Amino acid sequence: MAPPAPLRLEIDGGPATADGLRHLALVNYGHLTVMQVRSRRTRGLELHVARLDAANRELFGTGLDGELVRERIRHALGDDIEDATIRLVVFQPWDADDVSVLVIVRPPGGMPAAPQTLRTVGYQRPVAHIKHVGAFGQIHFGRAAGRAGFDDALLTGPDGVISETSIANIGFFDGASVVWPDAPLLEGITMQLLERTLAERGLPSRRRTVRVGDLASFDTAFVGNSGGVAPVGRVDDLTLPVDPGLVKTLTEAYESVPWDLI
Repeated sequence: MAPPAPLRLEIDGGPATADGLRHLALVNYGHLTVMQVRSRRTRGLELHVARLDAANRELFGTGLDGELVRERIRHALGDDIEDATIRLVVFQPWDADDVSVLVIVRPPGGMPAAPQTLRTVGYQRPVAHIKHVGAFGQIHFGRAAGRAGFDDALLTGPDGVISETSIANIGFFDGASVVWPDAPLLEGITMQLLERTLAERGLPSRRRTVRVGDLASFDTAFVGNSGGVAPVGRVDDLTLPVDPGLVKTLTEAYESVPWDLI
């Protein structure tokens, strides 16, 4: 499904022109973050800023000022947009010494409440720890899963080692703790917020290798991204149990995270 049409696009605080977008159209190199904004606030703002700064240092050799990031988002929201989905992309045109910041403002979104269905595919994102542009593989497999009647693709490596979905982190509950895959993946903002908040509520998280063959051993599986948290009800032909109590705990933990003023 195509994303909603943008309400506004800006590059470096001004309207996004064809000239300004030319580099992104021709060169798939850059990094990004995606956030939900309500009343001009977002959850985990410091984590978004840290993600952008770290990725910028790795890709372009320099940090990215957090106040600049906030200013670009505020400017794109203007005085008329309170709630939105923000996609912020950082890239460096060939003829520029500094990076440029593209802010795409779309209508607000969320995670479906119904249990999600996932189709396993043998694919892992390159440079998986960075949320980067150039996502042909994950888009391709995500769309193929949709055509086959699934909500998303579950990315796996050799020996069926699970990493993430095409658009979300996946976690599991083993009866005592939340288990996150120990594999190449993006540590998403929602994943980080859940780890922190669940620990405060006495529910620890840990990393371990999880294979497709292990799925039946877990009490519940769930996915999380900027839209929120949802249980997983099926992977391929395997129906997974959904623990309503755990789903409630996850949802309440995420919704308890304060909204930071942008």
